[in-house]
Amino acid sequence: MAASGRRTGRPTLEEVAARAGVGRGTVSRVVNGSPRVSDRAREAVGRAIAELGYVPDRAARALAGARTGAVALVVPETESRLFAEPYFLDIIRGVSAELGDADMQLLLTLIRSGRERQRFEQYLAAQRVDGVLLVSVHRDDPLPELVARLGLPAVLNGRRSAEERVPYVDCDNTGAGRSAVAHLAGRGRRRIAAITGPLDMYAARCRLDGYRDGLAAAGLPADERLVAEADFTEEGGRRAMRELLGRRPGLDGVFAASDLLAAGARAVLREAGRRVPEDVALVGVDDSAVARLMDPALTSVRQPIEEMGRRMARILLRQIAGGGADSRHVVLPTELVVRDSG
Repeated sequence: MAASGRRTGRPTLEEVAARAGVGRGTVSRVVNGSPRVSDRAREAVGRAIAELGYVPDRAARALAGARTGAVALVVPETESRLFAEPYFLDIIRGVSAELGDADMQLLLTLIRSGRERQRFEQYLAAQRVDGVLLVSVHRDDPLPELVARLGLPAVLNGRRSAEERVPYVDCDNTGAGRSAVAHLAGRGRRRIAAITGPLDMYAARCRLDGYRDGLAAAGLPADERLVAEADFTEEGGRRAMRELLGRRPGLDGVFAASDLLAAGARAVLREAGRRVPEDVALVGVDDSAVARLMDPALTSVRQPIEEMGRRMARILLRQIAGGGADSRHVVLPTELVVRDSG
């Protein structure tokens, strides 16, 4: 404190909020020109900024609050996979909306090689972001542990195992598989196949577990020749469907663990002269635009993808702000959306 009694450090956003008698978010919206602020609040914030000498630029805010004002969203996939998969785009939409409301910058990071992973690790070690959101995490992914060692807040989209300790937002993947098979069995299908995602991902294993639970509940025998693993791509669905038809040509139902997998399966069924749903009923997961645009329109298990992105961002923002550990592990419900494919 100087002899005059005046403060010598840079004023923070929190100090402006306290002087104006408003919340931190209101100050952020005023600074960034948002129309979602009352005239009275805008005037109060303006007076507080003038009295404290607050400089509303990102660099000054980072120095004042010891934060960068940025969050990294990490997707360990290629650009082609990112833009072909509606799931990722919906996650990004939800995260971006929530971070935008909190005046946080979103840094989208694709990791496609070991070299890129190493470069990102160095970036994190330099403390250039306030927190990390991780999407499409596989069982052996080292990034969550790295982030924890660096002391950075992190939230996963999905989880690596049932014992996941890092905060996460997931959906009821087991319930998704169970409801899909119950629907197919209810339509009289008795030889129901499954096209799984990559089984080093917990979500794919849970959907497979749900498939098996659904068969047992319907009194149908489990037949491993009716299960084929694939990556979450349309081409993966094509390969798996060809494999299944070669093994079990009499199959009459297919549960695909994503809408893109279902789209690939649909193309192969058509090539093989199998009608959907007359010969083979088909159910996917996601309820994406892919499901609505397929011919016939795809019955799919809806997971609230955009809401998952929002929840991830909220949990991360609470951690960054030093908030409590409530709602660290969130599992959102799924819902079967019936259309024409089965």
